[in-house]
Amino acid sequence: MFSEALSFLVRNIASFFILMVLLRFYLQLARAPFGHPLAQFTVKLTNFAVLPLRRMVGSLGGYDTATVLLAWFCALLMHLLLLLLLPLPINWLAPDTAFGLFMLAVLELLRLSLYLVFGAVLVQAILSWVNPYNPLAPILDALSRPFLKPIRRLLPPVGGFDLSPLVLLLLLQMLLMFVLAPIEQRLLHYILLASS
Repeated sequence: MFSEALSFLVRNIASFFILMVLLRFYLQLARAPFGHPLAQFTVKLTNFAVLPLRRMVGSLGGYDTATVLLAWFCALLMHLLLLLLLPLPINWLAPDTAFGLFMLAVLELLRLSLYLVFGAVLVQAILSWVNPYNPLAPILDALSRPFLKPIRRLLPPVGGFDLSPLVLLLLLQMLLMFVLAPIEQRLLHYILLASS
């Protein structure tokens, strides 16, 4: 019971921080306005870890490599802690275990990135009905536009209603449930097999 509660805390606290780091990266990537309080909150919350890492890791191709590396390292640390809390013996010296952990961290970044897009599209869709001129709208638009644009080309508005957010939300859910979740299960099984 205690290890389950601890696993819950580790996963949620780490996931929140990784989401903030990823949000910082995607806001920079989308050239979103950084004057908004959400962007300011994200920057101030992650500066303590991103700024020192930037001194050691330069940008690559104009991308903030330090931020992505920090997100990956946090995901790696999270999965390491979660595996330590399992009541099963794990062979930490096996190369398969290290590879499995590396891939679990990559998968975690993909999963949380999809959740970030999912949240941005969902909130944007709700705000478009309730308060289309909300100050959060430019940030949400910058995050979701690259994903909605191709769908809008294929599916124009029907009777004045834009169905692209609904299609994107369904696609994201399918990716999360039928692609990423089974891969994560296989990776965990792979790590446990390497330990047996």
